[in-house]
Amino acid sequence: MKKVFARTPVLTDANMHYCPGCTHGVAHRLVAEAIDELGVQGRTVGIAPVGCAVMAYNYLDIDWMQAAHGRAPAVATGIKRVRPESVVFTYQGDGDLAAIGTAEIVHAAMRNERITVIFINNATFGMTGGQMAPTTLIGQKTTTTPRGRDVKTWGYPLRVAELLAAINGDLYIARVSLHDPANVMKAKRAILKAFKTQVEDRGFSMVEVLSGCSTNLGISALEALRWVEENMIPYYPLGEFRTPGGVA
Repeated sequence: MKKVFARTPVLTDANMHYCPGCTHGVAHRLVAEAIDELGVQGRTVGIAPVGCAVMAYNYLDIDWMQAAHGRAPAVATGIKRVRPESVVFTYQGDGDLAAIGTAEIVHAAMRNERITVIFINNATFGMTGGQMAPTTLIGQKTTTTPRGRDVKTWGYPLRVAELLAAINGDLYIARVSLHDPANVMKAKRAILKAFKTQVEDRGFSMVEVLSGCSTNLGISALEALRWVEENMIPYYPLGEFRTPGGVA
């Protein structure tokens, strides 16, 4: 029988704890495959802050450091500057990166730190109870916006990829989705490109990954994937927003 797929050795065989319909597990696999394909497993350091992915260190067989909520880019900066030969990445959710960690991510990009950021945007605070995040869509109901996000009160959802793409420098900024197989393959290429940007010492890189949160949306796993396609992508368009050397 012909083997068509094998688990990368960067992934451990631990059972993942994520909810059905959550695509953190898919994102973990894509990150692991990029690390494996680049042959940098032995010198890769991941930074896991607070959030649904706080236990990512159970799933990828690399060195890890845990950071306070929102501070992963600052921790990654310190490690990369002390050990520039290391491949350093953060794995953050939107409640972490786009809320309490906004200053850290913006200034890390402005300094063009040679780190890679994997940013999971599921439009909610997933782990802490489904509160409104800066990325929560207009009209979206959360535990803190039970009538839906109101622009007059809360403003518009934050588009992080576009924000960082406006910064000068050799940055790689992309947004992808994991709602179907074709987009999973596109996401794999973007994540690999982000890590290559760092390995080649070209500059800061970030891939924003759109994901559903079936638990806090109160819908099924399949409906969560459709929700991403029908609701998130129209507001958060996919693509490359900046590549090393200029705007994509």
